[in-house]
Amino acid sequence: MKRLLTLTGCLALAACSLSAADRITGKAFATRSEVIARHAMAATSQPLATQVALDILKQGGNAVDAAIAANAMLGLVEPTGNGIGGDLFAIVWDAESRKLYGLNASGRSPFSLTLEWFQQQGLESIPSHGPLPVTVPGAVDGWFELHERFGKLPMKQVLAPAIRYAKEGFPVSELIAYYWQRSVPTLEVWAGFRDVFMPGGEAPLKGEIFRNPALAATLQKIADGGRDVFYKGDIARSIDAFMKRQGGFLSYRDLAEHSSTWVEPVSTDYRGYEVWELPPNGQGIAALQILNILEHYNLSDMGFGSADYVHLFVEAKKLVFEDRARWYADPDFNDIPVRELISKEYASRRRQLIDLQRAADAYEAGNPALEEGDTIYLTVADADRNMVSLIQSNYRGMGTGLSPDGLGFILQDRGELFTLEEGQLNTYEPHKRPFHTIIPAFVTKDGEPYMSFGVMGGATQPQAHAQIIINMVDFGMNLQEAGDAPRILHQGSSQPTGETMLDGGAVVLESGFPYETIRDLMGRGHSVGWDIGPYGGYQAILFDADQDVLYGASESRKDGQAAGF
Repeated sequence: MKRLLTLTGCLALAACSLSAADRITGKAFATRSEVIARHAMAATSQPLATQVALDILKQGGNAVDAAIAANAMLGLVEPTGNGIGGDLFAIVWDAESRKLYGLNASGRSPFSLTLEWFQQQGLESIPSHGPLPVTVPGAVDGWFELHERFGKLPMKQVLAPAIRYAKEGFPVSELIAYYWQRSVPTLEVWAGFRDVFMPGGEAPLKGEIFRNPALAATLQKIADGGRDVFYKGDIARSIDAFMKRQGGFLSYRDLAEHSSTWVEPVSTDYRGYEVWELPPNGQGIAALQILNILEHYNLSDMGFGSADYVHLFVEAKKLVFEDRARWYADPDFNDIPVRELISKEYASRRRQLIDLQRAADAYEAGNPALEEGDTIYLTVADADRNMVSLIQSNYRGMGTGLSPDGLGFILQDRGELFTLEEGQLNTYEPHKRPFHTIIPAFVTKDGEPYMSFGVMGGATQPQAHAQIIINMVDFGMNLQEAGDAPRILHQGSSQPTGETMLDGGAVVLESGFPYETIRDLMGRGHSVGWDIGPYGGYQAILFDADQDVLYGASESRKDGQAAGF
């Protein structure tokens, strides 16, 4: 999939070179216009899910109702990125109280699985598939936490569209069909996968009708009986029995004792815009740290696509990801210095380590107290200007491959992201949340809601979050252009799972960067590569308070849609 570029190999990208003016303004990148509406807006990675969100809004639901409905729908139509076997994080702007709320609905490791067990088996890392990386699915509890606090419509009404589509079937869209087919060789060996996700013995092709009656029945039970049906009722007992047969450790007790956590979002000011993320166990604050380091430099004068900008961005990312590997973990088990990590003073100290003309082979994590995945991201805004930024995932696309009997969904493999190295903040322990990659984001300006956005895709996410903000603030791009512009992706930093950065990693540039930039970067010691991604999956809604209208943007690299009324 990946080919490191020789100097001549860069010519494929040179054909996409842009004029200096185009690179600064980003105008050459837009694949479509922004969507603009007065009353409400939804942006998801699949058009049917966007339409479901709008339907719920037109029935009198609010942004939270619509976000839950869209998420349930995406679990059906885009099982390659999410489902109720996975976790959820959300940031909500509540128009009534005029403040942001954060929800961490990620699950914990099994009580009965220990670090000593892994050591006895001679394992140095947690496998990516099968029963061992399974953690408690947090999404359903997240739905009910959001709904209890902010929802308007009954949950039966909110889940009805996904239930109907699961029974009747839907035509599989092109990109989702592609990823579905790619998943088969890895996942078809795991119990339940073929029964649910390979009707007729094969993954569905583009345009084929896929039905999931088992998922319809599961969602109907949840709609009728609430979250306890999933965590303490028939569904929990089915998962417990299934995991025992598979040699797994997730149990009824793990599900019954699960709870989500309301958390305070944290922010940094970037040139007058307050950018908000959720604190660890997720990686959201990495975006804030990157922005803090880069705020010192005049990026707009450098221009989008310039070697100076790309170099600075990559070096800032390297610095921040060393902190990410060292400090980001479950705060219930660790004292994590979040405020210090996202402080301007700490960014100033770390910035001094950057050589403007030379790529670093390695950085040490700082002392502030002085990674392949796929996901869905969606955002919704309603007529009252409530706004929801929600991200949900199974990890590694479709998760472990294990689909419990008769339930119609796959269990997640987030436990893979623990390290088995002793003494680290993210070292495996029972009933602990692993380091998490999925992150929602929000922007306020002068205390008012401004933008709800996210970019899915493993370790790409904080890099892309920072780039979206920079594209808009420094390079003057609009909401759609900021997402369409080619992305910078640095791979190979140290990881919370224990891997260490070697030889500076690799700079992976999406098509569109000019040849002279690539040559300059190589001259500074960067290993420049080309890859199919993951470059992420962007959705965003911007609120223009002056005109009282909503702008929507959707990812051109996905099957997504932004729409409003």
